[in-house]
Amino acid sequence: MIMRKLTFLLLVYIMPVVLVAQDIDMQVAEAKLEKLLLDLRSASNNQEKKEKNNLLKIEMKRVLSDEQSMHYPFSKLNTIGFIDSPDKQMRIVNWNVEQDDFSQNYTAFVIHIDKRRKTQYVTELQDKSFGMPMQPSEIITADNWYGALYYKIIPIKKGSRTIYTVLGWDYNTSLSQMKLIDAIYFTGKTVKLGSPIFKSGKTTQKRVFFEHSKKVTMSLKYEKQRDRIIFDHLSPESPSMKKFRSFYVPDMSYDAFVLEGSKWILHEDVIGVNSGSGAKKQYVYVKNENTGKLEKKEIKGDWINPEGQNTPVDGGSHVAVTPEDQLKADDQKETADLPKVDKKDKRDPSDLSVYGDKKKRKRRKKRKF
Repeated sequence: MIMRKLTFLLLVYIMPVVLVAQDIDMQVAEAKLEKLLLDLRSASNNQEKKEKNNLLKIEMKRVLSDEQSMHYPFSKLNTIGFIDSPDKQMRIVNWNVEQDDFSQNYTAFVIHIDKRRKTQYVTELQDKSFGMPMQPSEIITADNWYGALYYKIIPIKKGSRTIYTVLGWDYNTSLSQMKLIDAIYFTGKTVKLGSPIFKSGKTTQKRVFFEHSKKVTMSLKYEKQRDRIIFDHLSPESPSMKKFRSFYVPDMSYDAFVLEGSKWILHEDVIGVNSGSGAKKQYVYVKNENTGKLEKKEIKGDWINPEGQNTPVDGGSHVAVTPEDQLKADDQKETADLPKVDKKDKRDPSDLSVYGDKKKRKRRKKRKF
């Protein structure tokens, strides 16, 4: 009897424990998340918002732990951003909660796939902006995040590691808001933000902030065909406001961080042009002279280089003209329109007849004797 018990215990000990994975029904999970999100958006005060947001975060983390979450669209959660990297190895799930004083609290989850371990990790970025520098300059970890809404991911290679450049926005203060460029990378399952890949002249930064007036919108976007991040150059509304970033606005010029190797290099005063082949098709309706009917016709929206040989204006010799140049040109034109006068002719040119300088001669009357 004792031997039978020992044999049974030995068999139980050496047999592996097999866990049967239960895949989440994503449609059911999305419906639950949608209900929690609606509860959050209808919360009436900060305390209620905090409680509802915590419930949403708990359920979101559970759902995102499933491998299906990496590619599931979550189209019903329309006030939550799902931003995917082009290489499909990273996804950011991101939303904001407006407070009673109109400031913002941010929530973000980063999902990434570890190819070597063939594992999917989910990490929450915890908003600790209260008590942090407004524009932190060092490498930070997921538990000490500045808080933002991300809207673009750009993967770049640095050696064997992929660094994900991200573009984002932050409410900041009641007077100013911010656009930002940061870098996210992974060491195992650890998420880190910030990398010395942004170079402006001799200065290298781990991330870049653009603080500007609440009254305006700043453009910050990635142009894949040119490997650059192009953005509005900001200037103070008046020279006296130079020290106050809340009075900085776009000045109609553009700068760009251009990808050179594994670094973003600042180029100032670049030309911003609309996309050519990547732009949406444009159509006009023209009358067919033969049938008399209107026909839909595609037109090209490509940018025309004013210095090109095929430009329709000035045959490629277009030159920008200042108001001073125009006045000078008008004066020269007026002078050219005046009748040409021989240098030996001492007469006042303004006193000459417009019909030429021939004068009528009076006929002499013959005297009668």
